[in-house]
Amino acid sequence: MRHFLTRRILCAVFVCCFLVTVTVYADTTQQQIDKARDEITDLQQQKEDAENQVDSLNDEKEGLEQDLSGLNGELGTITAAMNQVEADIAAKEQEIAEAEEELAAAEAKSAEQYEAMKLRIQYMYENGNTTAFAMLLESKSIADFLNRTEYISELNQYDRQMLTDFQELTAQIAEQKEALEGEREELLALQEQKQTEQENVNRLIADTQEKIEQSNQKLTEAQSNVDELSDELARMIAYEEELEIQKAKEDAARLAAIREQEKEDTSQNTYVPAESDAYLLGAIIECEAGGESYEGKLAVGSVIMNRVKSSYFPNTVSGVIYQSGQFSPVASGRLAYRLEAGVSSECLQAAQEVLNGNITTNCLYFRANNGIIQGMVIGNHVFY
Repeated sequence: MRHFLTRRILCAVFVCCFLVTVTVYADTTQQQIDKARDEITDLQQQKEDAENQVDSLNDEKEGLEQDLSGLNGELGTITAAMNQVEADIAAKEQEIAEAEEELAAAEAKSAEQYEAMKLRIQYMYENGNTTAFAMLLESKSIADFLNRTEYISELNQYDRQMLTDFQELTAQIAEQKEALEGEREELLALQEQKQTEQENVNRLIADTQEKIEQSNQKLTEAQSNVDELSDELARMIAYEEELEIQKAKEDAARLAAIREQEKEDTSQNTYVPAESDAYLLGAIIECEAGGESYEGKLAVGSVIMNRVKSSYFPNTVSGVIYQSGQFSPVASGRLAYRLEAGVSSECLQAAQEVLNGNITTNCLYFRANNGIIQGMVIGNHVFY
């Protein structure tokens, strides 16, 4: 009898040691999972920042390309204006050349008329009396003589009028030439102005193209950073999934101990919720089951309340939730963020129902359902 009792004691000690060892391994794996989730959260934030940088660089590049398009349009307008100015200058040069030819012709005519008039005047002065006497003798009558005298006078007047006309025409052409030369100077000044504008726009285009090239380089580097972070994030998610499988296997290995914990009679245990329990419980429900059905939310809340009443866990809602290595959102900081950002009305309602006694499962644990642990499956979770 004493030998049998000794064997039972040794077996009990062995089972306790086994459960403690498995629990230690489970806690270690959970810590690794929490660390992996922290790294995943950090990588997700880095990736989001990198993607925002890519978006910002894309916006900057689009703005520069729009600027470049506008500058190219402005350059086209300036070039067209320069071409028109060059055409106007060429036409003005032609007009000036024609005016110079007309001026030279008018000056030649004026000089020719002046010389002819001088010769006639000189001839009349040198032969005036003889000519008049000869005209009197040759005239058939006094009337004929007067007619010849009047003809000479009209010829003198004609010479003077022609000389005056040629002089006025010469002055007019000279004035016109001067005006054309003034217009040409204005066109040349305008051409110089357009050349300056063209140089400025070309410089802006070169600067903008350089900025676009720099932006493209930054964009390539930023996109490469996003790709690297995406690869690292995928690797960490895969690693977390591996840890989750390992943790599930460890929980499966100590499932007998978990079943013993669940056999504990907690029906007589009562809990008076603290004023802050509903909000805290709603926050952890949203972190763990925000995308699950209402039934799944109630089940997560029930697990927490079952732990509160169990002698294996802390005896308060906050104690259970903040127990080391138990809930990943606590370690990752998602719970703190949710408490600050606010909790959805549905999760608050589920929390209040659970605190009011609507316990939908007697389980003490739940995990993402990966098929390793047998239990009650609700949505994406298995409760055991």
